[in-house]
Amino acid sequence: MIGYLAYVVFLIASWLIFMYTLNFYYLVYIALKNKMRIKPVNNGFPLVTIQLPIFNERYVAPRLIRAVCNQDYPKEKMHIQVLDDSTDDTKQICEELVGYYKARGFDIEHITRKDRKGYKAGALKEGLKTAKGDFIAIFDADFVPPPWFLKKAMSYFADEKIGFVQCRWGHLNEDYSGLTEAQALSLDLHFLVEQRAKSLTHLFMNFNGTAGIWRKECIIDSGGWQASTLVEDLDLSYRAQMKGWKSVFIPDAVIPAELPVQINSVKRQQYRWAKGSIQCAVKLLGDITMNRKIPIDTKIQAFVQLTRHIVYPLILTQFLLLPLLLAIDYNIYPVHVYPMSALVVYIAFGFTFPLLVIRKIWGGSWTRKIKGYLYMILFGTGIAVNNTIAVFDAINGGRPEFLRTPKFGITKKGEDWRDKVYALPFTKTTLLEMFFAAYGILGIFISIFSGNQVYAPILAIQTAGFIYISYLSIAHSMFGNKKNKYKNDDDIKKEERSEHMSSMKPKIAMGAILAILIFGVVMAWIGYSNAVYPLDKARGYLTVAMQTSNPEEILDYLASV
Repeated sequence: MIGYLAYVVFLIASWLIFMYTLNFYYLVYIALKNKMRIKPVNNGFPLVTIQLPIFNERYVAPRLIRAVCNQDYPKEKMHIQVLDDSTDDTKQICEELVGYYKARGFDIEHITRKDRKGYKAGALKEGLKTAKGDFIAIFDADFVPPPWFLKKAMSYFADEKIGFVQCRWGHLNEDYSGLTEAQALSLDLHFLVEQRAKSLTHLFMNFNGTAGIWRKECIIDSGGWQASTLVEDLDLSYRAQMKGWKSVFIPDAVIPAELPVQINSVKRQQYRWAKGSIQCAVKLLGDITMNRKIPIDTKIQAFVQLTRHIVYPLILTQFLLLPLLLAIDYNIYPVHVYPMSALVVYIAFGFTFPLLVIRKIWGGSWTRKIKGYLYMILFGTGIAVNNTIAVFDAINGGRPEFLRTPKFGITKKGEDWRDKVYALPFTKTTLLEMFFAAYGILGIFISIFSGNQVYAPILAIQTAGFIYISYLSIAHSMFGNKKNKYKNDDDIKKEERSEHMSSMKPKIAMGAILAILIFGVVMAWIGYSNAVYPLDKARGYLTVAMQTSNPEEILDYLASV
């Protein structure tokens, strides 16, 4: 009975993951089939308020303010708001820069609050009260808008029903590490597939929180910024489109930004996106479903986007159940008709087809993305534990506490962030990731010992992802300088770090673990690739020996084998 229930759950999880995967390829088809119909129009130079929400960003805030003040746009047509909730020396840094540019004729103001009520949404809402422009441009602290940004983005607001324009994110430090390459490719696929497909049709497209411009009337008409979820951008953009406002994505307007280089920062960002999306699903899906003006395909795509992080708990469920089903010798072959077809489908949809998509999008330069693609596979599977916790936190109604993603001003390969403030400490989530890594290794051996070697590659890929994330989580939590201190996001208290490990130690340990794993898998595969397994042999020896009751004959037989 338990085996049957496990089989049913495994089957449901597998099919749901497959359906979400198919939807990605559907969006690929739409993105490649349709062409952009909205053309840029010279609208002159409308007054634009540029909002810069900042919280403890000493390394990147000055870079952002300078870039905004360097826009190729009439100075008198820009109203700049530095929305600074900082509790460290970022506040003084911003205050000095604001004074510098104000003395040079810029309409720039430094707006602070007594508390962080509403977090980023609260800061944007507060700034909107005194915004002078009819259009609101927004930039997070880690972005560096090029001088042409305002001119180009504003040229897409000719239609008065266009509520917001979203530009594509670029990457200042894509080649810094495998982790940044994985993030860069993942974001590029999001923009060039999902955002492009939805912008070219009537499907709901989300605002990405930065590198875009809103029509102020649209923000007000849609209910304004709300802090009830962790993704105020997704929330507002959906509410706006439910009210009939349109959105535009400009794929060739690339705004560079700094990718997080520390895995714990990436986890925090992913956690916020996963939890916030589910919060939006709970908040908005009922109204979307009941709204008769919204086409059925738009409703389906809205459901998929808002609930897609459910895939992560499904991945873990599948990962946990497969070794169990193999261990109890449950016949799971009917699930895939034939076991080899499972591997073929998994490789095709999970690895081969994405490569074809990358080749189609990037053309002749697609080979430069292969390394990032391999890291993206590891990252995508390994981050499942972190994002699963986020999903259940949202379902449980966990309060929407906005923890920003620390940035260190890293733009070049080789630059070090380890001795800088804002670096995040070790988290308990890593212990769970280590458990799944160990469980995956066990699952690989179970698949081999049970004669189901065809499933070993599937388990190995997922296990490698958990090992990768676990390793980075440990290595990125170790620092060489014992006097180094970090600041917590909530209270910015300085605490001494605990005992530190040389960066070589985790690398050596990880190398040893991988060597043992590879050696063990190879030896097991060689030793158990025949049709007869150790337990079967032992059972056969015992059966033959029991055919006689003479102890001497039994001993002679056992000695001969």
